[in-house]
Amino acid sequence: MTNGADKSTWHVDLLVSDGFVLTEVAGIIDAMRIANRVAAFPPFSWTYRTALGGPVQSSSDLMVNAEPFALKPEADYAFVIGNADPDCAALSVGTQIDRYTFRGAQVFLLAEAASRHIKERGASGTRMSTHWENSDILRERSVLFEADNAIATEDGLVVTCAGMGATVDVMLAVLRRHISSANLMTVANILLHEKIRDFSTRQPLGGARCTGSGDRELDQCLQIMQANIEDPVPIAELVKVLKISSRSLERKFRTHLNTTPNTYYRELRLARANNLLLNTNMSVREVGLACGFPSGFSGLYKGFFGITPFALRKQRRQMAAKVQNPQESDAR
Repeated sequence: MTNGADKSTWHVDLLVSDGFVLTEVAGIIDAMRIANRVAAFPPFSWTYRTALGGPVQSSSDLMVNAEPFALKPEADYAFVIGNADPDCAALSVGTQIDRYTFRGAQVFLLAEAASRHIKERGASGTRMSTHWENSDILRERSVLFEADNAIATEDGLVVTCAGMGATVDVMLAVLRRHISSANLMTVANILLHEKIRDFSTRQPLGGARCTGSGDRELDQCLQIMQANIEDPVPIAELVKVLKISSRSLERKFRTHLNTTPNTYYRELRLARANNLLLNTNMSVREVGLACGFPSGFSGLYKGFFGITPFALRKQRRQMAAKVQNPQESDAR
């Protein structure tokens, strides 16, 4: 498996066992699903896997169909999902972890899966993370590890995580590597995830407040941009409000988001336009105006998404018709 810079798609394996936590699966799948919708070209695919393959039931009684574990995994990432039982034998997947990491994939162990890994491979002085409830259980059992109350702790290709709602933050950190900063913010906004927390953020009992980028002026700038999609604020006016120089703002965007203010703002508005095109009956012109593009919208949209707004609408209508009338479509 290669993770070269020329890659344009990335695959994720989700290792599940009976009783898996649906919240964690949803945090991973929905983040990728939305990223595929807002990005110019869908960058993610995924497969559910379990020891023998077949249907697997969540703790919420919903089922997924899984493929068997792969002897030679081709995924770029693997997530081992918790199931509310740190003693579950099915969470003992050390062999699978080794198979993924041997081939260069990063493995994320969530909640009880992290606890099982800590129990089996942790050592005194080793810093790892799991859900705070599981940390208490491990301490009671005298498991020697340095409990990190962070939402995730990265140790090379193995990441131990708190799981639950923090799974979204972990997944957004993965997405950050492969989609633009503007698209990442759009994914977070669609998920109604107000702030993207980094791995070092404390779990709720840690007492630390979550932050945005950690840069006050940059966070303020991003808030202004998001609040002014229809009537974009010129960068020259933004720096006046922020009371910093244009060069300073450029540096902040380069340092934290690896882009420029203008590029970020344009992609943010295009992502919003894409959402309106897919989910409303507004005309293409109305969508352009609503996103601050009084002219040239179709050309900008095609340049970014590789398809014109009109062609996208036609394509979606055809897909909807096929879903509503499958027999008629097959007859054709």
